[in-house]
Amino acid sequence: MRHSDSTGPRSGRQRASPASPLPRRALLTALGAAASAAVIGPSLAAAAPAAPYTLLTRRDWGADETLRFAADGRELWPPEYHPVQALTVHHTADGSTDPDPAARVRAIYREEAVGADDYGDIGYNYLIDENGRVYEGRWSGTDGTPAHDAGGRLVTGAHVQGYNSGNVGIALLGTLTDRPASAAARATLVRLLAELAERHRIDPLGKVAYRNPVSGVSRVAPAIGGHRHWANTDCPGSLYTAMPSVREEVAALMAG
Repeated sequence: MRHSDSTGPRSGRQRASPASPLPRRALLTALGAAASAAVIGPSLAAAAPAAPYTLLTRRDWGADETLRFAADGRELWPPEYHPVQALTVHHTADGSTDPDPAARVRAIYREEAVGADDYGDIGYNYLIDENGRVYEGRWSGTDGTPAHDAGGRLVTGAHVQGYNSGNVGIALLGTLTDRPASAAARATLVRLLAELAERHRIDPLGKVAYRNPVSGVSRVAPAIGGHRHWANTDCPGSLYTAMPSVREEVAALMAG
């Protein structure tokens, strides 16, 4: 398998009807624990604030959980958890024209679980469709908190080669190379980033001295950045140049 950070997981991929969406409540005010604008390190999660977006769980979008297991019942990619250090934005560039975004998420899941990528699960922690709905990505356990364990640690995904552990992967559906994200998708991205930044006490305008807890690899990067901040890739398309304004919007939302 290619998703372990100790062996150099996944480079950026440049290719390729939900039931009962779960409405979330309004975002809580800032927790008053913002980090300085200087380089910051990982922190344990605070209590998760409620989020002003619609979240579709894996069950909602129709994840076939059998794909995560081998024929003998062995879990192909057992989860590992680490404190969050950074938040990274992607576009899926999956090339799909299916009008049903949940079907596109299922297709990405299958490709990454048992298809060409062969990770054993979807590599992103969250996905966002053009209508601004959030999809739970990588399976993180049964505690009911998407992307996290009961202690607030992030389940390791597969979205930035060598820098996955403690790095939240958020992917907008579609190819954004020559067009911006939809207004709804961008607004939800800002809300999700603000929620995660509050929860993990991340300064949205700062940098992080990222250290991979598995491999020991270190890198200074934006606390909120795009895939291109971590690797030589076109991902996340137009969102790369939009990141400064996205960070400002996240900071303004957190400030209330």
